[in-house]
Amino acid sequence: MIHVKHSENGGGCVMKAPDKIYNTAVEATLEVIGGKWKPVILFHLTFGKKRNNELKILIPAITQKMLTQQLRELEEEGVVLRISYNQVPPRVEYELTDYGWSLKEILHLMCRWGDSHIERKHEGRATVLANPQLKDVYDI
Repeated sequence: MIHVKHSENGGGCVMKAPDKIYNTAVEATLEVIGGKWKPVILFHLTFGKKRNNELKILIPAITQKMLTQQLRELEEEGVVLRISYNQVPPRVEYELTDYGWSLKEILHLMCRWGDSHIERKHEGRATVLANPQLKDVYDI
C-alpha cells in the first residue's frame, strides 16, 4: 500500500511507502509483548515496582540473562521504566510506564482466560502457583 501525500506548495504528489505493514494490529501488540516471558514480566509489574531479584523469584524458570534481555527490550518499547538509585549497593527497580499501564487490562484478561483454559484442559489436575495478588485480576 502506498500513501499519497499532496505537497503543500501544489507541486504534485509525493509517494511514500509505509515503514511497516501489519496484517492485523494483533501483530503490532505481539511485537511488543509477545514471547514466553514478556507477558509474565509485565503481568507481575501490574502489581507494582519490582527489583530484579523479586522478578526472578516470581518467575523461577527464567534465566538471569533472559530476564535482563526481556526487561531491556520492554524498556526500549517504552512500556517498562528502569529506575536506578545512586546508592551502595546499587539498587534498580522496574515499573510500568504510563504506556505500559495501558496493557494491564489485556494482561489480567489473559490470566483469567488462562485459568479457564487450565480447568478445561486439565480438569483439576493442574494448578497455578498461589499468588495473593491475583484477586485483583478478577476485579477488572
